[in-house]
Amino acid sequence: MGRLVPAVTRALDILELFLDGDGTLSAPDIVRKLQLPRTTVHELVTTLAARSYIVQVPGQPGRYRLGVRPYQLGSRYAEQLDLAAEGQQVARSVAETCDETVHVAILEGTDVIYIAKVDSTHAVRMVSAAGRRLPAHCTSVGKMLLASLPEQELASRIPDNAELTAMTPNSITDPGALREALAQIRERGLAVESRESNPDVSCVAAPVRDRAGQVVAALSISVPMIRWSDERRAELEQLAAKGAAELSERLGHRSVA
Repeated sequence: MGRLVPAVTRALDILELFLDGDGTLSAPDIVRKLQLPRTTVHELVTTLAARSYIVQVPGQPGRYRLGVRPYQLGSRYAEQLDLAAEGQQVARSVAETCDETVHVAILEGTDVIYIAKVDSTHAVRMVSAAGRRLPAHCTSVGKMLLASLPEQELASRIPDNAELTAMTPNSITDPGALREALAQIRERGLAVESRESNPDVSCVAAPVRDRAGQVVAALSISVPMIRWSDERRAELEQLAAKGAAELSERLGHRSVA
């Protein structure tokens, strides 16, 4: 991982201050909140204003609010949130077919974040929520996403000396064992997790690809152990693969026949 640039970090810290309060700040406010030198704050504020990241508040000299540039960046980000919207629709369709809990998740660092979720109607079901973050190596969606990374990127995220957190006694905690599991997942194109994130739940997952063919998410089906069997797993693997393929198609991916 490369070195963080202090000036960029401070500039981002300033921008994030606007998320609180009434959305306006003065240079003295920034100095006080971030404990930075006045000269440094003045230079950063001048630069951010010059690039339209912040603008002076009309009629309030010395006070700033966010400018048009963050809005433009946010709009571009919002355009990419189709993955969550489309994922929710596909997850609902898959859940209606199998009546089990369905997730769509993305990879962030070494964690997965669930961006879509539809619950089973069974009284006994997996309890989770969209927005939840879990260690990728403990989940089927996470292992599917890790298996899709280039080897060099995987090694940078999970080096040989990485300390992998155990969520249950079945969690993989050895990087070498994880790499062996990921190699099998690449070969199969599907991931299975047996009580690795929850001692009472097993999951299957399949990759979701964008129009360029890159894996951008994974779709999983989670099943309590009381309804889990080899036959059920095989059924759900096919359903997860079908759901992931549908979501991929919605994102513009075209599979090669």
